Amino acid sequence: MERTFLMIKPDAVKRGLIGEIIGRFERKGFKLIALDHTHASRETVEAHYAIHRDKPFFTPVVNFILTGPVVTMVWEGDDIISIARRMMGATRPTESVPGTIRGDYASNVEENLIHGSDSPETAAYEIGLWYPNLK
Repeated sequence: MERTFLMIKPDAVKRGLIGEIIGRFERKGFKLIALDHTHASRETVEAHYAIHRDKPFFTPVVNFILTGPVVTMVWEGDDIISIARRMMGATRPTESVPGTIRGDYASNVEENLIHGSDSPETAAYEIGLWYPNLK
């Protein structure tokens, strides 16, 4: 079984899409391991996006995540990382197909509703960052 980290971003929380997004992963048959509804700290968000620290979008992304509460989650299932990324859709909503979360609900790249780990290594790092006591 593989695990992944997902974050429902402030725009999706504000729009009331938490249940819709979680429901998609439940209906797919994945197992929810951990969930938290929180206002993230700047320190945690900066650590989360640290790999992008030298990119021009780093500060805007960090500031956006800090605009409101997020829902962080750990999910488990066979090939969940690749399947979750397909379910989320392309980072740029204009490239996301209908039927994906971003294809159905996102309208711009800055506020694209959801984050998901892109590899097992990234998932391990993100899960450890947000859920340090999770075994």
